[in-house]
Amino acid sequence: MSSVIISGSLLLAAGCSSNQNAAAPAKPAAAQDSKPAATQETKPAVQDSKPATQETKPAVQETKPAASANPLKDATENYRKFVIAQTDLFVKATGDFVGAIKAGDLDKSKQLYATTRMFYERIEPIAEALGDLDPNIDGREDDIDEKDWRGFHRLEKTLWQDKTTKDLGSIADQLLSDSKLLRGKVETVEITPEMMVTGAVELLNEVSTSKVTGEEDRYSHTDLYDFAANVEGAQKIYEVLKPELQKKDAALSKKIEDKLSELNKELGQFKKGEGYALYDELSKEQVKKLSQAIDALAEPLSNMGKVLEV
Repeated sequence: MSSVIISGSLLLAAGCSSNQNAAAPAKPAAAQDSKPAATQETKPAVQDSKPATQETKPAVQETKPAASANPLKDATENYRKFVIAQTDLFVKATGDFVGAIKAGDLDKSKQLYATTRMFYERIEPIAEALGDLDPNIDGREDDIDEKDWRGFHRLEKTLWQDKTTKDLGSIADQLLSDSKLLRGKVETVEITPEMMVTGAVELLNEVSTSKVTGEEDRYSHTDLYDFAANVEGAQKIYEVLKPELQKKDAALSKKIEDKLSELNKELGQFKKGEGYALYDELSKEQVKKLSQAIDALAEPLSNMGKVLEV
């Protein structure tokens, strides 16, 4: 538009060269037309840049969930499911064991004693975190006053030493009640990665420092069932933590796997059918080798906590 006006003014000036005032009005027209055009065209360019800045914000927000995720959450949840499943089986097996005692079936009671305990021994670290339940269920004769002693080992003594089920009904019923109480409490216990790592090590340390002497099942000599269950419990903890452990220290994970394999091989030579040999059938050398294999596994297991920062 401004070029047209200017051209017109020039033509007018050419036609009327003597009239100098006629060209003067063309200057304001040119100035007014050019300023708005320049100003209006540049403002949208400034406004267009703002949305570009806003578009980058979602990218920053998308990284927050990954930073706050707990890499061990799945491990603890998987272990909780394992504990609950084992406790369910423990309650059922205890019911069968108690039923045999109350029916006066001595042979069946003895048969079910060791296999029932295995469900409990696999999850013993959790049971030990629940106050008096562990001593009530699994307390040994030397650790509890005679008047308060009950549970598996109280029944064991009568079944093997006295060779009878007589007068065991109330003690058996109490064991079943305690097993059901355990089942209820495992639903609410807070399971942490630290508890799991510590529990795995404690399971093996207890075997190598006290159970290896044969004092746990001193009347039935079914200690190897307990040993095997303790190792299985520790192995389960390792398995649920393994994915994260491999990311941080693949060499340590491999060492644990190797030591687990060696220990399971050592235990395997004492298998008899679906069960294990009686502990008093082992030689001193066999007991020593078994203890050394347990210690060899406990050492790398104890390093998991440091690597996983729990």
